[in-house]
Amino acid sequence: MGHILRHTSHAFTDYHPRDPEGLTVFSRRNMLKAGVAGLAGLSLPGLLKAREQATAIGRSMTPKSVILLWMAGGPSQIDTWDPKPDRPWINRGPFKPISTALPGTFICEHLPKQAAMLDRFSLIRSVDCYKSNHEPNRVMQTGNRDAVPRERANGGKYPAIGSVVAKFRGVNRPGMPPYVVFTRTPTHVAWGGFLGKQYDPMDGNHVTKLPAYDEVGNPLNETTGGDHFQLPAGLSMERLTQRRALMKDFDRIRAHVDKSGSLETLNDYQRQAYEMLLGDHARQAFDLSREPQRNRDRYGEHLWSQQALLARRLVEAGVSFVTLDLNYHWSSGTWDNHGIPGGVYGGISKGLQPLLPLFDHLLTTLVNDLEERGLLDDVLVMAMGEFGRTPNMGTQGSVDGRNHWPAVMSMCLAGGGLRHGQVIGASDPTGGEIANRPVTPADLAATIYRHMGVPLDLTYLESAGRPRHIVEENGQPLPELF
Repeated sequence: MGHILRHTSHAFTDYHPRDPEGLTVFSRRNMLKAGVAGLAGLSLPGLLKAREQATAIGRSMTPKSVILLWMAGGPSQIDTWDPKPDRPWINRGPFKPISTALPGTFICEHLPKQAAMLDRFSLIRSVDCYKSNHEPNRVMQTGNRDAVPRERANGGKYPAIGSVVAKFRGVNRPGMPPYVVFTRTPTHVAWGGFLGKQYDPMDGNHVTKLPAYDEVGNPLNETTGGDHFQLPAGLSMERLTQRRALMKDFDRIRAHVDKSGSLETLNDYQRQAYEMLLGDHARQAFDLSREPQRNRDRYGEHLWSQQALLARRLVEAGVSFVTLDLNYHWSSGTWDNHGIPGGVYGGISKGLQPLLPLFDHLLTTLVNDLEERGLLDDVLVMAMGEFGRTPNMGTQGSVDGRNHWPAVMSMCLAGGGLRHGQVIGASDPTGGEIANRPVTPADLAATIYRHMGVPLDLTYLESAGRPRHIVEENGQPLPELF
């Protein structure tokens, strides 16, 4: 039980709510610069250059991608994928186990759709989340245990796995961002960090209209976002095209004194960045109205379901990495089921139970849709949070809440052309410790990089100029999957 001592920070620190974040646009000119040079914090010229770098190291450009279903707050392993039905109630929880398509394997009764097709999934019941925390969430999304902003000065600088993919692999189709997130708060996802802001993700919530919910999951009967591809008043596509031509003239003059050819190369990246802003491919990918109504109905009207459908549209259109933050509120996350009386978290019965049927539906619908479209072998779907929950319930004044528990976590995977229909690792009889086959954050990162064709020995530079490996702690791809 020594892991409790390692996790003492409270979930509500380090908010800095009054600090401005990201890019602030004060003028029409700056709006143009934002759209061309950093669409939602994502520099398209930089990303196109990253694609060129990926080609230079000899990696095949097959259209591989990842969809990460991020269960912000940390879902309970015992009440999802690792039930303990023979234990006392305070340990086993209120839910019953059900049999699955994988003989001898049981999961929670509120995941019946996944149970029926579990032979197409892999469960990992032995993920070691030591040092992982939330607000901000960094360790599991970077694969690096040093990514702990509460403890290290540069803890927030370690790049997201999606950012590493953006730099060393790039996008599957020019004119698309390689790394997209759908999140309500920037502290729920990892960013470009040491790699630079050009490898930050694009915030998909600003690009398409999505249903709005309050902090406890009640629909507000309104939509948010959807204006990101709109140009500011008075700036037409024709004027933007004229500005592009003027910039080309100036760059052509400057190129005469540039002996290295770097300006000529930059011009090419800028040209492609303009094509994304002026073209229709990205705009159409984010436009759910272009999806057949039958398929929209199949996913459902809920925010998370609509985001799952968008994730499928994006990887189909050429995005390499999509993270869906399955969350309602701005703090530590909807899956943070403490059960604190009067809080927004809820316990296992009132907090977690309503989430599971929705999650079950969107997960299985996404996997089935990808398979029917012939995309599943190229798209790796992963679902996890930042850690598990305490083996015993009744924390913080609740009857059935569970606290943070980085000692062990469960997660699931599907697709990617990997070997599925298996359970990797195991927890002890209480679900509180790893019994065998520990899987580290670095192992998960290495598994993703292997799937994406990113060499595991690549490095990047910290701000002080010291090289860091993209995979540390001797992380290895999970051999069971390959």
